[in-house]
Formats: sequence, structure tokens, C-alpha cells
Amino acid sequence: MCCGLAALLGILVHVSVTNQTVGEARGRALDRLTEVTASYEEGDRLPPGAGVDLPGLPAALRELATDGHRGTMVGDQDTHPTMWAAGPAGRGRAITVQFDYAQGAHAIDALDRAIVWSSALAIGATLLVGAFAVTRVTRRLHATARVARRISAGDLDARVNDPRTVHDFRGVHDPRTVVDARTQRPPRPQDEVAAVAGALDTMAASLQSKLLSEQRFTADVAHELRTPLTGLHAAAELLPPGRPTELVRDRVATLRTLTEDLLEISRLDAGRERLELDSEPLAPLAGRVVRASGTKTGVQVVRDTRVETDRRRLERVLGNLVANAHKHGRVPVVLTVDGPVVTVRDHGDGYPEYLLEHGPQRFRTEGGSKGHGLGLTIALGQAEVLGARLVFANAPDGGALATLTLPQDEEGQRAEREDGEERDEGAGRKGREGRNDRRGRNDEYGRNDGYGDGGP
Repeated sequence: MCCGLAALLGILVHVSVTNQTVGEARGRALDRLTEVTASYEEGDRLPPGAGVDLPGLPAALRELATDGHRGTMVGDQDTHPTMWAAGPAGRGRAITVQFDYAQGAHAIDALDRAIVWSSALAIGATLLVGAFAVTRVTRRLHATARVARRISAGDLDARVNDPRTVHDFRGVHDPRTVVDARTQRPPRPQDEVAAVAGALDTMAASLQSKLLSEQRFTADVAHELRTPLTGLHAAAELLPPGRPTELVRDRVATLRTLTEDLLEISRLDAGRERLELDSEPLAPLAGRVVRASGTKTGVQVVRDTRVETDRRRLERVLGNLVANAHKHGRVPVVLTVDGPVVTVRDHGDGYPEYLLEHGPQRFRTEGGSKGHGLGLTIALGQAEVLGARLVFANAPDGGALATLTLPQDEEGQRAEREDGEERDEGAGRKGREGRNDRRGRNDEYGRNDGYGDGGP
């Protein structure tokens, strides 16, 4: 629109100046024609540039003059711009005046060039300013989109913090932040992007506040349940043997497990977990976890290594993965150790789609399966505390597959490099032996052929 406006203004200026310049030249030509006509009628000698039926007179202007009218026209005389004026001279002739119009034509040409250059500069400046403004807006939109993606991924601490929002200081929407009004800067004029950014920050802060409230409520409930459950467990132990007693004890044990899981999740959510790192051989630790689970789980060790980890937390992760495989999958369940990578696979129906897309969610299960969805949530949280990577997938030929990649200690990394070098050296040695063996057979065949050729 700005470019069209600049072009329109240029056209208007061109038309206005051209009309003014040509009008002044025509006025002078008609005044001079009046003087020349008077001299012609009095029989005086006509000045230079005036005469009757001068050569080069435009035909249209001659026709106008012979019809008894006066007129002017801009034409060319020997490729030079010329202003013509003509009027009736009687007997079908035209009295004519001409003078050089080059100065006026050059002025109009110079004006046109100036208009073109000015329009080009104006359009270029407009495009640059527009590109700068659009770039700033799109950059802010991209930043807002990145924050939205982080929030959707679970990072509720992410904020846009656009300085154009109404409250221009960090953390104003966070209920955990105490704000000093004296540090508040005057708000900048708010545009649409700032409104979206402010709404996103408010939404994230609201979600975070609600989540923190739910986490505190869960932790408080679980903590308050520990004491009565302990008493209930002690009372259940005093009941006489029998089927009802077994049912009560089983339900009490389930409640205690659920309470402990909720407390563990609360600690993970609060980020108060502290690691007790130590160098551990991975294969023996995995074997202990399987034996402690009391399940028929196969253990395969492709390659053992040492990892720097918190043994208790790692046992918790592997134990939950094995228990989940037996509870929601089908046998055989196999735990495989391949260097710092541990996989747990069952041969059931696999993980549900929501879990593959969004990860484990507490208190959500599908298919009427037993459980509360806390085991994999705890496993994922403890893996993050360990600095490990836990990935859930479905095997191509069926079954759920959980892959845990652990960080190795320096000794494990060195051993893995040495194993890799030994494998490369072994492969090279086998290749050389194979080439030597083929060369030996070729030599043997050559000698036999030679002996055959040299025989009698």
C-alpha cells in the first residue's frame, strides 16, 4: 500500500508540474502570436521565429488555424522541442509563432527522474522498515512459540517475559515470587504479540500454581496416611490366620505401597533428591534386581561395564520396569545388558499409544489393567535424577520395550574404548589371516601347475 501511495503521489506531482510548465509556455506563445498578428496586419516586418505557414508547422495546428481558431502545440523542430502557436491569416493561411521549448522539456524530464529516484528511495526505505518490523514481530512470535512448546513438554518454569506486557518485571505472575512495586518499570504500549505472550505467561503460571497445589496436597495426604497405615498394618498382624486376614493384609500392603510411591513422586516433583554416586558393575546389579523381584525374568549380558550411579535408585528403576513388564505384559520377560544400555522387554500387547506419545501419567491405565500408573512414572523420574535416558517403545515383532541408557564412569568408558580397539584389531587380524590363507592356496596351486608344466 505504501508503494502504491508513493507512485500515486509521483504521478500527481508530474501531472501538476507538467501542466504548469506547459501552461506558462502556451501563455507566452499566445501573447507573442497576438503581437505578431498585429504586426502582420499593419504590414510590419515579422520578428524571427514568426511567419506565415512556417515549415514544420504541425498539420493539426495548421488545420485549426485555417478554420479560424488560435491554438498552441508542442512539437519537434529538427529534433528540438518547440512550442508552436498559430492563428488565421486569411485566404486559407496560418500565421505562426515558434520558440525553443527545450528548457521546459528538460525541466519536466529532470522532475520525472527526481520523482522516480525519490519513489524508489521511499519504496526501498518502506520495505526496509517493513522488513525490520516484520522480523521483530516474527522473532517475538517464534520466541513465544518456543516457550509454548517447552510448556507443552512439561517445563512450566518457561516464560516469554515480553517487556511489552502490562507488568514489566520478571516473575510477576509466579505466585512463589515476592514483587517489590518500587522496581516496577512503566509498562510499554502493548501490542497483539505482547498480549499473546502475557496470556501464555499467565496460563503457565496458573498451571504451575495448580500443579504445585496438587503436589503439596498429594504429599500431605500421603504423609498423613503413613501413621494410620502403620497402625493398621500392626493391627492386621494380630488378626487370627485365615482367608479374611490374608485379604486385609494384602489390601494394607497395597495401600502402604501406594502411599510410599506417592511420597517418592512428591520428592521427585519437588527436586529434593540427592544422589549417592558410586562406581557399580552393571550386570551383577541387574541380576540382583531380577532375583529380588521373584519373577521369572531372563537376564542376558552382551557386554558388561561399570557405571557411575546411585545403586538404590538404579535398582528402583530396573525393579519397576521388570514389575511393569510382568504386570501388564506377557512372558517371556528378558532384561538385557549391553554396555551402559539396559533393555527390559516383554511379549505382551506393548505400551498404549498415549504412553508412547506423552510418557507415563500417574493414575492412568488402559484396558482394565491393575495398577495406578505410578511405577513407570517413578522409573522415569529416578532415571532423570540419575542423568540417564529412559525411552519407551514397542518392539517390531510385538511387546513392550523399555531402554535405559546410563552414563558410564571413566573406567567403563576406558574399558569400552579398549574393547572397541580389540574388536577392530581382531577383525583386522582375521582379515589378514584370510588373505594369507588365500595367498597360500594360490601359491600351492601355482606350484602344482608349474610342476605339471615342467614335468616330462
